[in-house]
Amino acid sequence: MVLGHAPCGRTARAVHAAAAALLALALGAVAVRGVAEPGVALAFTALIALGECVRITLPGDREQAPIGAAGALAYALLGPLRGVPTAHGTLQVVAVTGAGLLLGRLAGAVLPDRAGPDGAGRPHRRPPWVDPARRDGAARRVLAVGFAGAVFQPLYNGGMVDRFSPEGPAYGVFLTAVAALAALCDATLAALLRRSGGGLRFPAALEDELRSLFGIGSAIVATGMLVSLAAGEVGLWALPLFCTPLLLAQVSFRRAAAVRATTGQTIASLARATEVAGYTPHGHARRVADTACALGRELGLGTRELALLEYAALMHDVGQLSLVEPVPDGATALLPDAEQQRIARLGSEVISRTGVPRQVAEQVARLADPCTGPASGDGPVPLASRIIRVANAHDDLLTAARGRGVGEAVGRLEALEALRLGRGRVYDARVVDALARVGG
Repeated sequence: MVLGHAPCGRTARAVHAAAAALLALALGAVAVRGVAEPGVALAFTALIALGECVRITLPGDREQAPIGAAGALAYALLGPLRGVPTAHGTLQVVAVTGAGLLLGRLAGAVLPDRAGPDGAGRPHRRPPWVDPARRDGAARRVLAVGFAGAVFQPLYNGGMVDRFSPEGPAYGVFLTAVAALAALCDATLAALLRRSGGGLRFPAALEDELRSLFGIGSAIVATGMLVSLAAGEVGLWALPLFCTPLLLAQVSFRRAAAVRATTGQTIASLARATEVAGYTPHGHARRVADTACALGRELGLGTRELALLEYAALMHDVGQLSLVEPVPDGATALLPDAEQQRIARLGSEVISRTGVPRQVAEQVARLADPCTGPASGDGPVPLASRIIRVANAHDDLLTAARGRGVGEAVGRLEALEALRLGRGRVYDARVVDALARVGG
């Protein structure tokens, strides 16, 4: 059983409804008024659709279409084209973005999926228009681009931007400000959707999204601005010219994703080694990791911290492989503290040689250290270590209760009560309280 909050979909439904209403309004307006500069609109629609077909996977299993996002932002910020003023307006920006997203989704349902971490083509697990992550991304794109267009296009079409020379710095500063506001809008929407669908605390989700702006997010914003500025001089040739570097950046991100996939495979193999050797019950490591991640979300950890926590939780029992005789049922939580600490440090030494992030080995090394009293020479016990200790003890106590023939509900109550007896002494009080809240 995976502990955690039940997804709260009201925020997601509200965001989806707002995006759908805006897109419907935009399509209706374009149908009535006609398409301004149809060749330009078609070029940007094709670019956005192409971007949807060459998506990448970011840390936290979040998909992104950098080229499509940059193309949509560029169209929202498009002023003159080869010196000739444009007049497409905000609603046509939204309509072109929506059309590009739809065409990209339709193509994605036919073409192999290249967004996976290993870069290997494989069919989508589900059609892209019913994939919740794809729906969330589309809604964010429509609203964020609509926001950028609503800020820039009325000022441009109303002549208020004419006081800035397209060749001068003031025009670039203005575009930068609008692009930055659009990026903040998108980050806020993404954090709201992740809070709604995954139980992640909003501050942690927003911190993750803002941090991502310094990675591929900054490249998307910069490319969108460059395309809109360069189009004023070279026309539509700016689209392939300035999107090519972003495409090359995607290759680098794909390679980084392949490295993460290899790390994940190494961790999965180590996690199963104790089960295959008979030192721990089947599924113990996975259950501890699921509980630890639920506790981490409840305590406000971000995506990176949760990933490291999951790695450490999966490998927390690796040190048992050094034992001559297995611990009965692998229940290290029932051993004396000194023996738990010895096993944890032995496991940390093994983990430190596998190439996983250094923090993972540190978290495993400290998971059996006392959580109260003066800090040791290694400093305070990391929160991740305290979380894993509670999650591990919880599963060990549940396993022991099942072995006595106790029912699941009663076993959970007994396990939680046992943890509460050690609350603030053996186990971190905040973590035990979080376990009670998430359904321990």
